[in-house]
Order: sequence, then C-alpha cells, then structure tokens
Amino acid sequence: MENLEKQRKYRIAKKKVQEEKGFYSHLTAYVIVNIFLLFVNSDFMDEGFNNWLEWNLYITPFFWGIGLFFHWIKVFNPNIIFSKQWEERKIKEIMDNDDTKDYL
Repeated sequence: MENLEKQRKYRIAKKKVQEEKGFYSHLTAYVIVNIFLLFVNSDFMDEGFNNWLEWNLYITPFFWGIGLFFHWIKVFNPNIIFSKQWEERKIKEIMDNDDTKDYL
C-alpha cells in the first residue's frame, strides 16, 4: 500500500516537472523570438533605435505575453484572488457566525 502511494506521488511530481519544463520552454521561445522580431521589424540595421517607439512593433509580444501569462497561471496556479489564507479566514468567519445551519 505504501509503495502505491509513493508511485502516485512520483507520477504527480513528474507531471508537475513536465508542466514547468514546458512553461520554461515557452518562456525561452517567447524571449528569443520576440527579440529577433523586434530587431527585424524595427529595421535596426538601417534606422538604429529611431523607430523603436512605433506601437506595431509590440503587437506580437503583447498578445503572446497574454498567452504566456495564462500558461504561467495554469502551471503554477498562484490563485491570485482566492488564496488559501483567504479561504481559511472565510471558513473561520462562517463558523464563528454559525451561518452553517443554512447549508445542512
């Protein structure tokens, strides 16, 4: 029985590592590709830094960044709004107010 529990934990840990590895690969591709696109689209060789303030240079990094952000949320599950501490406080508050009668 203990061996099955270890195997289950190992599979969960391995899946988590694969998800994190996928996120970091995504992040690496994001940085490399967007730096390359920024230099190519800005015509850096001819213009230098003169046209780097044009908004159209940043469309791809912006929207890809949104996708990367959601990938980060999926992998690391930061639970930004409803954290574990908030959940525990809310449970304690409801138990203290004895509002649990309505849920039974």
